[in-house]
Amino acid sequence: MCGIAGILFKTPAANHVLGRALVDMLDGCQHRGPDSTGFALYEDDVAGLRLRFLVDDDAEAQIARIRAALAAQGAVIRAEKREGSTFLVEVGYDGEIRPFAYAMEQAAKLVSIGTALDIIKDVGTSRELDSVYHLGEIRGSHGLGHVRLATESEVKPEAAHPFWATGFADVAIVHNGQITNYWKMRRRLETRGFEFRTDNDSELIAVYLADKMAQGVTLDAALAQSVEDLDGTFSFLVSTRDGIGFAKDRLAAKPMVMYEDDTLVAIASEEVSLNRLFPGHSLSTTEPAPGTYRTWSRSI
Repeated sequence: MCGIAGILFKTPAANHVLGRALVDMLDGCQHRGPDSTGFALYEDDVAGLRLRFLVDDDAEAQIARIRAALAAQGAVIRAEKREGSTFLVEVGYDGEIRPFAYAMEQAAKLVSIGTALDIIKDVGTSRELDSVYHLGEIRGSHGLGHVRLATESEVKPEAAHPFWATGFADVAIVHNGQITNYWKMRRRLETRGFEFRTDNDSELIAVYLADKMAQGVTLDAALAQSVEDLDGTFSFLVSTRDGIGFAKDRLAAKPMVMYEDDTLVAIASEEVSLNRLFPGHSLSTTEPAPGTYRTWSRSI
């Protein structure tokens, strides 16, 4: 079933509530996905390029491989932290992102790369992840969240959402649904040299959109094309360094509800997630129509 959520604050003064807002929103729809939870968070205080890896019981050996791989790519470590089942590192790096990302994924399971993006995902609920990763303390301008009910793969951190656009910086996605022309679209991208680390259709959507934007297509136009190109039932949210957007298929079998005012826009699978942002208030919400898409950009 799964549940998705996204929020963008229109004014920088509201940035301090990002992590807490997404924890609360996902807690509201946790019944849709009790197995694992994830967050894509955008912050402005990154010292260069940020990478987050998944590590396991052999963490020290994996971290040693990560450090060696970074050095081999000419990346200079500026900060690092072991946190939960992850290893977070910030580096100075001026080269091309795509070959760098592919090389780093040979060292360990890479969750995200970005100049602002940080993906945190793990087994457990939003409240449980908050206690480990201190999500409520994270400041930022916008982000996405996902709660997962495992149906086709194991309950483990790497199977959790969000997914980043493998090989690109600062693009992430959360998705509820199924892309039925997944393999056809994936093979088209692979023939152009793109690599995939999972068989998850959410990763495909992220790479598909990031590729279009890398060619100069706007996010708005890329989402419009996705409604034409993607087969299946889907509601998804995408985030970039500059904003967020959504797209829905023409059948609209997967739910999505939206609230917007002068300070923020929030989107989720269920209205209860939006209500968590304004306890005790009656909200005027809307449901995006079938086959529609829209984007929002943050204030800088």
